[in-house]
Amino acid sequence: MDGKEFFEAIHQIEQEKGIKPGYIMEKVTQALLSAYRKDHEGVGDNLVIEADEASSSVRLFLKKEIVEEVDNPAIEISLEEARRSLPQAELGDTVRIEVKARSFGRIAAQTARQVIIQGIREAEQGMIYDEFCTKEHELLTGTVTRIDPRNGAVSLRLHSGSEFTDAYLPVGEQVKGERYVENQRLKVYVVEVRQATKGPQVLISRTHPGLVKRLFELEVPEVYDGTVEIKSVAREAGSRTKLAVWSPDPNVDPIGACVGPRGQRVNTIVEELKGEKIDIIKWSEDPAEYIAAALSPADVISVEELPAVGDIRSCRVVVPDDQLSLAIGKEGQNARLAAKLTGYKIDIKPASAPLEPIEELAAQAEAEAAEEALEAAMAEAEENGEIPESVEE
Repeated sequence: MDGKEFFEAIHQIEQEKGIKPGYIMEKVTQALLSAYRKDHEGVGDNLVIEADEASSSVRLFLKKEIVEEVDNPAIEISLEEARRSLPQAELGDTVRIEVKARSFGRIAAQTARQVIIQGIREAEQGMIYDEFCTKEHELLTGTVTRIDPRNGAVSLRLHSGSEFTDAYLPVGEQVKGERYVENQRLKVYVVEVRQATKGPQVLISRTHPGLVKRLFELEVPEVYDGTVEIKSVAREAGSRTKLAVWSPDPNVDPIGACVGPRGQRVNTIVEELKGEKIDIIKWSEDPAEYIAAALSPADVISVEELPAVGDIRSCRVVVPDDQLSLAIGKEGQNARLAAKLTGYKIDIKPASAPLEPIEELAAQAEAEAAEEALEAAMAEAEENGEIPESVEE
């Protein structure tokens, strides 16, 4: 083969595809070996390729052992035959016989072609995977390419650097009530990037709390540069989000920075989220202060932290009677989001209600935790086909 054209073709493919130098050469080498083995069974690992770009040569050799009696012609050669080309050959020596291109059959050549094409495809998929791996937990803008009429799932074309790939936004990761059209540009949160058999798989979401956090980083310079920190996010996509912010600089108002002049910054994010309400509260190291703020817009009279039971932290919050429904929220949403935001189980009581002693509440919480643990153990035993002794009796 023409070695000069061979190496020029390899370099051209690597430049056009952006593949690292040497990768295509490796795949071509594999292809040549596979092609020859396709038509010549039994050669095993006795094939050797020598590629020298300096001399523009690519040569394929078959190693054979010199023996008295040939049992396997694929890897053995008689002494008499070996001495025709190598007079000093002796028994037990190994000779290399050059294989010419005409030794490749049509099927073998097709095999080589397939190996090279597959190698290029794998290299391209590897570059896409490496590029999008750096975008995990980041915000990307995609273009809607297709909407499945059967289940409403959306296909998007995502770009990152010089690479692009198609991602799938299932209905479960879409915000309820949002409507999409083809060619629409859509911001999505990259949850995870996986290496699948058909190439990189990018898992995206419009409901993930991380989407809200990245939108604030995009719109609020103080959040992007770390002057304002987002400590926690609790979200019920399409309805409401609570955001806890804090600044290490006492001269910076973290809430004001996120809201922006005349609410411009937060309104831009609300518009992107199609009207989703956003409550921004100030994070505090004091759990009582933090929980009270998390229950806004309701006023709070007092917050009492209860003894922790295992990993479960809980508290009792007392609010004015006329603030009870506001603190709980529609269908319990305000209290539920406050609990997610703070990590506390919150028991809300009106001021007029008699309050149980803290000790009784702690004992009740321990009993509930023990009951939940027992139920979990029973369920696990049932899954494993085991029946606890107490049940058998």
